[in-house]
Amino acid sequence: MRRVALFDGGSVLVLCGALAIVSAWYGDFTGAVIGGLIAGAGAIELHGAGLIKAGKPRGLNWLVASQLYLLATILSYVGWRLMSYDPEAMRRLLAPVLHNPEMQAQFDAVGVTEADMLATLRTYYFTSFKVVAAGSLLYQGGMALYYHRRRAAVAAALAG
Repeated sequence: MRRVALFDGGSVLVLCGALAIVSAWYGDFTGAVIGGLIAGAGAIELHGAGLIKAGKPRGLNWLVASQLYLLATILSYVGWRLMSYDPEAMRRLLAPVLHNPEMQAQFDAVGVTEADMLATLRTYYFTSFKVVAAGSLLYQGGMALYYHRRRAAVAAALAG
């Protein structure tokens, strides 16, 4: 179980910490903050693993808390993104495609309109964030449950 915590916490810390740095480098304040908050969950998990290694069963509290904190952070971010959908940003994203005569001819040939493309982008946008929320609920919820169910075994191992 400690190996799982070290791998999971280390992965989250390194990956999201790196993404936070890259986001900050490019001036994406929101991405930097979210990456830093998520990286913090990895640090919490590593702290819990360290406490268990030191023979302190309270490390499991840190492991469970790291997963719940990460889940809350991800769900908050997803909720914020779902509530802040900007159709004009999507229109700007499509502008290079829509103003390309060759692309426009292909869209016209198959009967795809700008409204169709915007509706498809909107669907992908909402679906992708819902998938992230569902995946996080399953993974982080499962990890929290995994750690929680190991309390007695870890306490017994540390006592013996």
